[in-house]
Amino acid sequence: MVRSVVAGLDGSPESRAAAEWAAREAELRGLPLKIVHVWVPAPDPLAQAPFIGTETQQQWSERIPREAGEGLRRRHPGVDVTVEQVSGTPSDALVHAAKDAELLVLGSRGLSGVGGFLVGSVGLSVVARVELPVVLVRADEQTADRDETSPASAASNRPVVLGLDADAPADTVIEFAFAEAARRGTGLRVVYGWNLPPYYSYGFALDAGLHDELSREETDSLTEALRPWRQKHPDTEVVLEPRVGSAADHLVDASREASLVVIGRRVRRAALGAHIGPVAHGVLHHSVAPVAVVPHD
Repeated sequence: MVRSVVAGLDGSPESRAAAEWAAREAELRGLPLKIVHVWVPAPDPLAQAPFIGTETQQQWSERIPREAGEGLRRRHPGVDVTVEQVSGTPSDALVHAAKDAELLVLGSRGLSGVGGFLVGSVGLSVVARVELPVVLVRADEQTADRDETSPASAASNRPVVLGLDADAPADTVIEFAFAEAARRGTGLRVVYGWNLPPYYSYGFALDAGLHDELSREETDSLTEALRPWRQKHPDTEVVLEPRVGSAADHLVDASREASLVVIGRRVRRAALGAHIGPVAHGVLHHSVAPVAVVPHD
């Protein structure tokens, strides 16, 4: 079965941005694009009442995905675009729609109230539950419904930023980041944090030589971990950037000059439920660039 790129749509600028980004990604991957519009049905009197001007909620929910699909086909004629409208609990519907997908793309925020579904908590819930890469996109990444080249297209020449845990680099996350950089013909910035020995928290001065030695050890370890992928993608320029302190803060800062930020999420199957971890949570809320969250064991 041919897998696809799936994008959630609720009519908000953020979800339109997600659909546009997903279309470009589908084109890069040579895959079809499926736009999924989740509609939370309202009681019949409300559904038939004027929602926007003289338009009812039901009419609006039918028009939005239809027009979005038409615009995407016009701007991306090489992509096979299908539109699917489903009803139900937003997070459950999106998780189900993505079960056979290669990539899921969502807006970073969405409408609140009637008809909205990509509100922060729902988007985070979907990220935590699916076991495939999820990309979250902000509104300024889209071309709206224009045909001209957008700033988002120009930003695609910027490097891909990969956030790694230097002590336990995940192969799945590394492979995804290298592949995304190779598709875009751009470089890869590997940003990784390392912490000072605990006793420096109590006021001990850090010797400059020790600082350099610790940084070098982390870099040497990560260089070895990246070796198989550098050999697989020899044309991808790789820059290693060790940083002391909060990994989330450094990744958010790096996102200002990135086309995409790639981070990992450890899959946890526990009674307490799924969650995404503090670094991923911080990056998702504050990154300027789109963020890909890649699950790994």
